[in-house]
Amino acid sequence: MKARWLFLLGGTFALLAAHGRDIRVGSDAKTIAEAIKLAQPGDTIHLEPKIYHDCAAFSGKQGAPGKPITLDGHGATLEGSDPLDPAQWKEVAPGLFANDNLLPRLDDFLLIRWFFLWDGKMNHMGRMSKGHRAAFKKAEELQAGEWTFIEDKARAQPPSKQIFGTFFVKLPPGQKLAEAHIRAPIRSAGVQLGGANAHLVIRNLTATHVHNDGFNIHGDCRDVAFENIRAIECGDDGISSHESAEVRVEGFVALGNSTGITDINSAHTSYNRVFIAGCLGHDLFFLNNGRYKVANAVVLSSSEHPLDVSAAAHEHAALMLDNVLIRRLGKTVPAQTAKTTVLEAQRLTLEHMELNAAGTVKLENCLLNGRPSAAGATGADRARLIKELVPAAYQAQCLP
Repeated sequence: MKARWLFLLGGTFALLAAHGRDIRVGSDAKTIAEAIKLAQPGDTIHLEPKIYHDCAAFSGKQGAPGKPITLDGHGATLEGSDPLDPAQWKEVAPGLFANDNLLPRLDDFLLIRWFFLWDGKMNHMGRMSKGHRAAFKKAEELQAGEWTFIEDKARAQPPSKQIFGTFFVKLPPGQKLAEAHIRAPIRSAGVQLGGANAHLVIRNLTATHVHNDGFNIHGDCRDVAFENIRAIECGDDGISSHESAEVRVEGFVALGNSTGITDINSAHTSYNRVFIAGCLGHDLFFLNNGRYKVANAVVLSSSEHPLDVSAAAHEHAALMLDNVLIRRLGKTVPAQTAKTTVLEAQRLTLEHMELNAAGTVKLENCLLNGRPSAAGATGADRARLIKELVPAAYQAQCLP
């Protein structure tokens, strides 16, 4: 921990932090959890640029105005999955392996998000939490490279919502489970906030392969900032703010998640410099009574719902978009807003998709499926957004 000596009145010395302490995980603290517990206003927690099989959980953690508690990942990855342990699985038929107790607790919340990583690729079996959800196959119907879950209702313990049952995975004939390279998303989130957190900065960090959200924000959060973060192949949302959280994000990439961004309840969120691609259920999903803003963003949409602003009859969600390009890939699906919502957009471009708006819509300088919102409208600064935000691997998907 870096610090400096200060001479105090009375002729004594004290060791005080110059700009807060530097807490390095691995030397000053053994674990991320220990470092977060130690951190005080002005302190910075440093990770190494490597893979951590861990979650960064903040519960009621308070920095101070102008002296935030900072978690700097320095390019670290929080990995949510672990390899299957062959000793915990039983071969019940040729190539069919079963596990009755894969996780300490199961419920519907987890099962609708569940996937396995199969040789590095996500395998959802056609199921997602905010979209299409195929029925579980029977174990005897599985083909090589597939999995299922069979509930055992005889083990139920009402009124608990806990679910009991067996996971099955099917391998090609003769392949051993240790050779199959299958991983399970054991951890729920990469970064988890709960309770009354305030004055936090979380930056330079990737969350991947968790069964819920890459960045999951709950509670009455104030002055919480994320900078240069990525959520890759998470079971639910790349990032999601709930309750009355107030969150700002500067630099966010979401790839291959069930949903890119989902913010709900009465959250107030703002995003700047965003790239989203390869999501399954939703790309941008905003609900309830929140106030939301997305600026300088590119969405390459192949999900079931590219943009959805939703609210019940007694709710009033509001979304502002500024310099946003949403390009629809594959099947045409419209962006949509509910009756009691407000969408304010300037420099918005929707390509190969319509806007079905039931609520209030205010458009300025927008292009909607090739149609200008008013004479002379040019839409988003397409060339600049693509140049600055879209990785080279996705550039071809931006072509007309």
